Amino acid sequence: MGKSSQDGTSRKPSGLLLLSVFTAVLGSLQFGYGTGVINTPQEVIKRHYAHVLHVTHNVSMARDLTLAATPVKDRQVMRYWALSVAIFCIGGMVSSFFVGYLADRLGRVKAMKVINILAIVGALLMGLAKMGPSHILVITGRAITGVYCGLSSGLVPMYIGEISPTSLRGALGTIHQLAVVIGILVSQVIGLSFLLGNDQLWPLLLGLSGSPAILQSILLIFCPESPRYLYIKLGKEEAARKSLCRLHGPSHMEEQIVEMEKEKAEIEKEPRVSIPQLFRSSSYRQPIIVALMLHMSQQFSGINAIFYYSTAIFQQAGVSEPVYATIGVGFVNIIFTIASIFLVDHAGRRSLFMVGQAGMCGCSILMTFALVLQSTYTWMSYLSMLAIFVFVAFFEIGPGPIAWFIAAELFSQGPRPAAVTISGFCNWTCNFLVGMTFPYIEELCGPYVFIIFACLLLGFTLFTYFRVPETKGKTFEQIMQGFHRKKSPSPQLKVLATELEPLDSTL
Repeated sequence: MGKSSQDGTSRKPSGLLLLSVFTAVLGSLQFGYGTGVINTPQEVIKRHYAHVLHVTHNVSMARDLTLAATPVKDRQVMRYWALSVAIFCIGGMVSSFFVGYLADRLGRVKAMKVINILAIVGALLMGLAKMGPSHILVITGRAITGVYCGLSSGLVPMYIGEISPTSLRGALGTIHQLAVVIGILVSQVIGLSFLLGNDQLWPLLLGLSGSPAILQSILLIFCPESPRYLYIKLGKEEAARKSLCRLHGPSHMEEQIVEMEKEKAEIEKEPRVSIPQLFRSSSYRQPIIVALMLHMSQQFSGINAIFYYSTAIFQQAGVSEPVYATIGVGFVNIIFTIASIFLVDHAGRRSLFMVGQAGMCGCSILMTFALVLQSTYTWMSYLSMLAIFVFVAFFEIGPGPIAWFIAAELFSQGPRPAAVTISGFCNWTCNFLVGMTFPYIEELCGPYVFIIFACLLLGFTLFTYFRVPETKGKTFEQIMQGFHRKKSPSPQLKVLATELEPLDSTL
């Protein structure tokens, strides 16, 4: 992963930098685990809800509830189940608003330590679900876990972006998404019925979501605070130098101090930036619109429709073992996220994002044709499955990882917490909307549902081409200057304005 810095010297990550990144992304691993863990044991948990609620199921409640293999259709059970799934996203939506406040108030490292309490409490409630009203304990635990994940999904990219050298910022930022997809895959594998996804062990499956938080709390003791936070926010130059030296060594410390000095000087020229000011200020309006559009494109691409409902989609496509095909999607996730780590600092953020969006658009069209013609040509089921795998591959090459750290790259220290906060809220909200509305849209549109995503992806690709700047290898100051240059008038207009000034003064 070693890269060359802008001055041509080798820049390899130190052991402490890698430890700090690994420790931070344990929160991302838990985010992915929480996202995927509830899906595989769905019918097992619903049958237990029915048992606790004394609902008469169409199959007699035997001593071993797993024998009742038919799905539970009771409306009361379905309401509690829908809430169990959706409350996770609602918790993330609400808590994402507090990322900036916690990051500035406590610092990046201390904030990650504090929110781990939420992760452990949520996991305990779900792990003890059989000892009380299981539906209440699971819903409460999922809500608290969602609150944790909403905070963690903002703090982790922020911390990684601030401790990484410019030459490695993209590659290290991508590890957040890698940890998320690993968490999803782990939850899918150990959620299989012969492992933990059965009537006896499903509370343990849910409760294990807190284990990364315990490990992270221990390892954070050895992780230094963000040098940018120490220098720019707190004004502690000596502490920032010490943190930089520990993370990167003394050889490149001065150039990073100079960069932070420039950033701090820019911040001191203006008051503290709030979320409303991001949209009111002409300096920040373009970057925040870009950040929000990239997060929207990530979620409205249709990726979570595939993550949440891939088993049903594979089943519809005629796959005999849809659960294992879904796990195959998880492996594709990991392989191409790793590929993105090595590509993002070579090909650039903007290029990879556009390639990913365009590829997903093509796969959505291909998927639609395969689903429509499946009844006529049986081999179309294999084509639809291939389209899903390639769709996921294109997602992980660009839109998946880049959207998460783009806000930290587009903004300097002053507006960054507010930008990360509103970007995270946008991501969680779009995630919730897709997860809740996709089944109804699919029922309305049938096999043509992915044409909607294809149209959206085409629009997002055009937006990326015309409006998104390249951030590869650039400092925060250079990125902001690029936005200012885009807004400033051309030299010809400047000359014309100068010539007209005397005329204006005589009028």
